[in-house]
Amino acid sequence: MGRRALRKDERGAIGIEILIVFIAIVLVAAVSAAVLIQTVGYLQQKATATGRETTQEVASGIKVVRVLGYVPDPKQSYSNITKLAIIVEVNTGGQEIDLTTTRIILSNETKTLTLYYDDAATNKSFTDASTGVSDLFDDTLDAWAFLGSTEFGIIVLQDEDDSLSDSYPVLNKGDKVALTINVQSAFGTGFYPREDVSGEVRPELGAPGIIEFVTPPAYTTKVIELQ
Repeated sequence: MGRRALRKDERGAIGIEILIVFIAIVLVAAVSAAVLIQTVGYLQQKATATGRETTQEVASGIKVVRVLGYVPDPKQSYSNITKLAIIVEVNTGGQEIDLTTTRIILSNETKTLTLYYDDAATNKSFTDASTGVSDLFDDTLDAWAFLGSTEFGIIVLQDEDDSLSDSYPVLNKGDKVALTINVQSAFGTGFYPREDVSGEVRPELGAPGIIEFVTPPAYTTKVIELQ
């Protein structure tokens, strides 16, 4: 069989078709590369943001340093704990904590409560005792006197940079406060001996501070360290 010879105009048509296909391939590759680069950039930013949020979540939070209870009439058969002072500070390396958005969740054997700080109250349950206080459980302190049954109060124990005020109490590095709870008002009765109490101080961001103790079998002093 003999071969058919291409004419000059046929070779030109084939050359243009190949050029068009080549340009199309280049365009598709360019678009694919652009989409790939955009996707990689988005994922990288997303991963960075997630990592930053995770780091903040892990490092931030509040720490319960001590829990003190107050017994008005120790050494009596009817003795019970009527007040709690939960002393807290920011976790090491943690961020500032706005105490107006913090909640205390507290349970005994019969009841679970959620308590908050009322920064909108006319008479706020806030006492700045950073220069010293003779009695942490003094009823005349605003942190006790204006405390409602669903609220916690604040007694400032340490605040070098004055970041804590009654309307905007922000806990930051180096600060220490006592969160006050009127147990009798909140639970309808005080905590009796051998009672299981648990809960947490939960900030808006970060790890909560854990509350976990069993009240002593007998109350012999007015102030008792529970945790």
